[in-house]
Formats: sequence, structure tokens, C-alpha cells
Amino acid sequence: MLGAAVSGFAAARLASSQGHSVVVYDAKPERASEIISRGLAAFVGSWDPEHLTGVDLVIASPGFPERSAPITDAYEAGVAVVAEFEWAWQQLDVERTVAVTGTNGKTTVTALTAEMLTASDIDASAMGNIGLAVSDAVLAPPTVAVIEVSSAQLQLSRTFRPDVAVVTNVEADHLDWHGSAEAYRRAKEMIVARQGSDDVVVFSSNDRGATAVASSGRARSVGVDQFTMAEHGFGGDADSISIAGERILRDELAVQPGPFVQNILLASAAAIEAGARLGPVLERARSFTPSAHRQRLIATIGGVGYVDDSKATNPHAALAAISAYESVVLIAGGQSKGLDIASLARQPNVKAVIAMGESAPLLRAAAPEICHEVASMSEAVEMASTLAAAGDVVLLSPGGASWDMFDSYIHRGEAFASAVNEIAERSTA
Repeated sequence: MLGAAVSGFAAARLASSQGHSVVVYDAKPERASEIISRGLAAFVGSWDPEHLTGVDLVIASPGFPERSAPITDAYEAGVAVVAEFEWAWQQLDVERTVAVTGTNGKTTVTALTAEMLTASDIDASAMGNIGLAVSDAVLAPPTVAVIEVSSAQLQLSRTFRPDVAVVTNVEADHLDWHGSAEAYRRAKEMIVARQGSDDVVVFSSNDRGATAVASSGRARSVGVDQFTMAEHGFGGDADSISIAGERILRDELAVQPGPFVQNILLASAAAIEAGARLGPVLERARSFTPSAHRQRLIATIGGVGYVDDSKATNPHAALAAISAYESVVLIAGGQSKGLDIASLARQPNVKAVIAMGESAPLLRAAAPEICHEVASMSEAVEMASTLAAAGDVVLLSPGGASWDMFDSYIHRGEAFASAVNEIAERSTA
């Protein structure tokens, strides 16, 4: 087993319960004690091809690129390699599989699709990159599995065939992993590669990348655009959206205008294709609000809104968030993954940029007259509070990965919220 994080341990537990001899490899030496404490054999530290001696199957967690040494060495040694999610999915006894991928929005669409199915009295579970490993669902499978899958997982897939595929959007991302935008798109295409005419792909028809991925397969396609009405009943106009032909005024939605409305439509189409009833789908569409770290308002202090969008780990997501507000003091930065994060600083509605992390110099070079570099989240929020005026939004939308300064985007968002709350407490003291 490659990797000792959530999916790695889940696969190791399942394989052990099935009587297989399991060895877990992780590059971090500190993981050794945890692996051993779970009753598993461990290889840690630098990779050695000798680790493959006597191995019949390599199960890879999402943290290992296909070009990484453990995987390429396995190929050269003639050892089969499979992604954790696919290995578990092959054993998952469900009536239907919904799979969601995309550069942005896939976690939201995965969770909301599962909620709409559950509200329709269908036993559905969200799993995959959303938190629950597919391996953990094998022993107690739901009726419908809603799986969030990344490009890295899809790149290793060889048999995966969802009944309903969802492609939210496809913009260049993870170029440090895949090597090129074309390779990244080809990895996304694996979600539809084995679908047949009895399957369906739901996609954002207003997104060229998603359209290209959807059209590469043979499944029936349902294109969704929140500003275009379509014959199949999923779309919208300036005042309303349509779900299976039923109109909902935009004013009825709990979510603010922007990309989340498109996510609602994608989830609604996927849920109905997977068997959900229209009534519960409409109810969840009206009441949906984003989960933590996705354009969540933390506080309003002195007429300034403080919004946590830490989940925006690439420029495409951050640009979507920035465009939702008239005047933004932007907190951005992190690991750029080879993408054009500097473009965030040049948006016309961004009045100031607080740059942090590895990509701070890129942001500052792009707009030196409005950009300030800081060393911590508390310093970033403090400076933003001095630059923002009533009517502005202080927006944490980093446009980069969090690992240069934080454990995860969740940790980064929590640090932002903590710093905002400190300012709020001082303002009311």
C-alpha cells in the first residue's frame, strides 16, 4: 500500500480483513509508529525498489503521481498498480455509482448530490476525496455511492465506469503533477472513457474543458448552464433557474449569486439521473448553503465583510470568488502548482492584495503598488482590516495550495477565522 493517510489506511484495513499480507510504504519516517501500531508492516523514508520484492499488487493512494518512483518501479517489475478508489469500487456492492470530478466545485456537488438522494429516501453516501475513503464503504455499502474523484486518481484508473459522471469544469491545474494542461485534461477524460450509451454525463456546457471531457465519451450527455434554458429542463436565466423543468426564482435560493448556483444545477441533474425525486431535490436546491471554507462569511466588522474561501486552491477558483464582490481586499498565496496565480492581483475590483506563502513574490511583482507581503495569517488579517473600508470584502481566496504554511486548506481557513474573530472581539470591547 502506497501512503499512510486516510485512503491508504482504509485500503490496508480492508485488505488485511480479507486475509492479504499488507505492507504500507510512506516517505515520512514519523509515520512508522502509527503504521506498526495498527498491526501492519511498514516501509518508511526513501523509496527502495527492493520494497516490491514478493509484492503481487500495489494500491496507490492519491498522493502518488503515476510518474513517481514507487509506481514506475512497479510497472517495470511487472507488478499491477491500482488506485485505492478503483480497487475498492471494484468490490463495492452498490446499485449505482455517481462520480464527480472537475477543477473546482466537485466537493460541493458530491455532497449536495448525496444529500438530495438521501432526502429522496435513497441510501446514499458521499465518499472518495470528500472524506470517507471508498475502502471504508465496502463492508457496509450504500445503495448509491457518490464518489469525488481527482485527476490523480482517474489517471490510474483502468476499469472505473460510473453510471452517472459529473464534470464541473476543467481548467489547467496540478501542472506540477501531470506535466501539461493536455495531460491533466486526458486524466479527467477517464471518468467517461468506459461509459456506454446507457450511462450519462452531466457537465457544465458553459465550460470548454468540461464540454471537451464530456464529448470524449459515449454516454448520453446533459449539459448545464445556469444562464441558458435547455430542452432537458436544467438551466436558467437572469431571474430564475430550472430543475427538471420546474422554475425557482434566484431570490428563493439561500446561496448568493455565483458559481454555487451552477453547482446546484449540476447536483440536481446528477441526483435525478441517479433516482432522486423532484420534490426533495427542489427543497435542497432552495436551502443549500456552502460548507466551511467555501465563500463563507465569517463576520461583518465596521461594514467590512470577512469571507473564508480557503478551498480556492487554484487561480480559477479564486477568480470566480473575486468576481462575486464589487471591492475586494484579497488575501492570497500559497503553492501555485505552476499556475498563473499572479493574475489574481490584476483584477479590477481588487483594491489591495495581502500576499503570503511561496507565491507571495509572484503576486507582488504583478501589482507592486497594491500588494503587501506578510509572514502569517494573523498579520494578513490585521493588515487587511486597516486597508478595508465599509462596503469592502476581505476575501481569503488563496489561489494556491496550503501546504507551504498550513496542514490543509481547512487549517488555513480556521486560522483566518480565528484572526477575524480576534478583531471582532476587539471591536466590541
